Amino acid sequence: MNVFVTGGAGYIGSICAEALLEAGHRVTIYDNLSEGHRSALDARARFVLGRPEEDGDILGAVKEAKPDAIMHFAANALVGESMTNPGKYFRNNVANGLKLLDAAVACGVKKFVFSSTCATYGPPDRVPMAEDLPQRPINPYGESKLMFEKMLQWYQQIHGLEFIAFRYFNAAGASDRFGEHHRVETHLIPNVLQVALGQKTHCEIYGTDYPTPDGTCIRDYIHILDLAQAHILGLAPGRQGFYNLGNGDGYSVREVIRMCEQVTGKAIPTIEKPRRPGDPPRLVASAEKAIRELGWKPKFPRLEDIVVTAWAWHKLHPEGYPD
Repeated sequence: MNVFVTGGAGYIGSICAEALLEAGHRVTIYDNLSEGHRSALDARARFVLGRPEEDGDILGAVKEAKPDAIMHFAANALVGESMTNPGKYFRNNVANGLKLLDAAVACGVKKFVFSSTCATYGPPDRVPMAEDLPQRPINPYGESKLMFEKMLQWYQQIHGLEFIAFRYFNAAGASDRFGEHHRVETHLIPNVLQVALGQKTHCEIYGTDYPTPDGTCIRDYIHILDLAQAHILGLAPGRQGFYNLGNGDGYSVREVIRMCEQVTGKAIPTIEKPRRPGDPPRLVASAEKAIRELGWKPKFPRLEDIVVTAWAWHKLHPEGYPD
């Protein structure tokens, strides 16, 4: 299959592009490199330097690629930034996303796979979280992703565009070649590993008085290669709808730090800080629908597997990708 991948120079997009190529698909990567890295581009893919703010740029790129399917990863994804600069999130995640949807329809693309997020749910009514939970996002980032989900449903109804949207929990880990390097790093595991690398003196724990066994937040971590495999399964004709992607197991902040200490053999000093507004005590996925309907089965369900691959990549790339 010929797949057009937006955001293919970013963390998730680069590893999904790699998995597509390994599976024998042809790939065109469209990325403006505002968050992605040239060094994260798989050399086997065709690369288009995107300028989505320019009229006709996305349409022209899709026309030239003539894809059978689009995988849409490109987005701004910093929750805190979305609370101070919401316009950036609605312009990129919604307005530029609309250009991509229109291009898909104009070029006769039959399949659209969307990188969504559990942030569309907001604080959950129950855990584990299934797809039928109410969606009440509490930040513009989650709202922008939910808006795009709704746009997908209308484009399916009106234009017949078959779509599948994956609501991620916490993607982590690395492939042998590609890993996690954000210019502004907010994710727990890479921040903890920076301490093990000697790049930081400590990591910070936000909130130690949650109603959890050790008082710290619990989150569901999914290996990036398992995430990529789900996207490939989602390309199958007839697969449509919304799917959570997680392991169904949660780990507390303290448990993640202890696992990083175990894997790296390094002590990880911590500093305890007050809770951050809007952090739910526990976010854990129910991925039963993806397992049942897509035949998806995570190959790396253990936290140790995730941290081992992340640590291997960070040791080889202590400064991340060269810019």
